[in-house]
Amino acid sequence: MIKTSNLHKIFTTEEVETTALNGISVDIQPGEFVAIMGPSGCGKSTLLNILGLLDNPSEGEYSFFGTEVARMSERHRANLRKGNIGFVFQSFNLIDELTVYENVELPLLYLKTPAAERRKRVETALERMNIMHRRNHFPQQLSGGQQQRVAIARAVVAEPKVILADEPTGNLDSANGLEVMNLLTQLNQGGTTIIMVTHSPHDAGFAHRIINLFDGKVVTENFYV
Repeated sequence: MIKTSNLHKIFTTEEVETTALNGISVDIQPGEFVAIMGPSGCGKSTLLNILGLLDNPSEGEYSFFGTEVARMSERHRANLRKGNIGFVFQSFNLIDELTVYENVELPLLYLKTPAAERRKRVETALERMNIMHRRNHFPQQLSGGQQQRVAIARAVVAEPKVILADEPTGNLDSANGLEVMNLLTQLNQGGTTIIMVTHSPHDAGFAHRIINLFDGKVVTENFYV
């Protein structure tokens, strides 16, 4: 499903060259729940951006569902992302000027989904995340936990094959964080592949596998039943 071989990512400025990824090779199978851990600056978010087709590696290969994507243009990456990848961020990334319903509907507008199908999918996603009663509210009228539920609803509304979560509980208290992790677990049990960057050993414990990075390299992998 997802296969990388010897990925490197180098960021260069006039004064310094920084190696963010240094030979990353990982395989992720359909239906897995994978946590990526490591200290700040180890390359976690850089790897997630490449896996999410938001960026290209400097070197190496990346196969996404059998398609080699490492050298794809941004336009082609964007087309492949649509409907295949959902994103959940620490900062929620909701649009303040849009209602809860409109935020969740947005990916379907990009996909040019017909209006009747959009309504059905949005309402299903809101019900699934227990946030339907807030459909006409704006993000700033919601608690952090409610905003993250909206963000997850937006991530799943197009029924993507993969959800990439970057510190999804980082701005939440423990109770709301546990709720978000339970929601991600339910999605995974329904067949969605989850790849999550986290600093939290507690959150990583929900995964089937933990990939530990250090200085841009995979140093250990731990598997759980």
